[in-house]
Amino acid sequence: MKDPPTMAQVPQAQPTLQVDNDRVRVIQWRFAPGAETTWHRHEYDYVVVPLTTGKLKLWDGKEEKFAELEAGRSYYRSLGVEHNVINANAYEFAFVEIEFKTKP
Repeated sequence: MKDPPTMAQVPQAQPTLQVDNDRVRVIQWRFAPGAETTWHRHEYDYVVVPLTTGKLKLWDGKEEKFAELEAGRSYYRSLGVEHNVINANAYEFAFVEIEFKTKP
């Protein structure tokens, strides 16, 4: 039986900060096959805009779910989401994440 991979063995998703001001933060995320964000909690409401069509594995600490995403088809999530996001594709996956720092 193989031991589970350590963090050093798992590729990490690559964030590129595009905008960060007092109102919004915009980050482009690029995931090699199997790459992950590591565990994190969203401090703000956010929108994800997929640049690629494919599947992401979402681990929320209790269960594993899969999300099918389509390039250009955005989705919204409320603050407080906690998870690790993993590329479940055999190819690079990318999206842009837009966090809203201010309330309307």
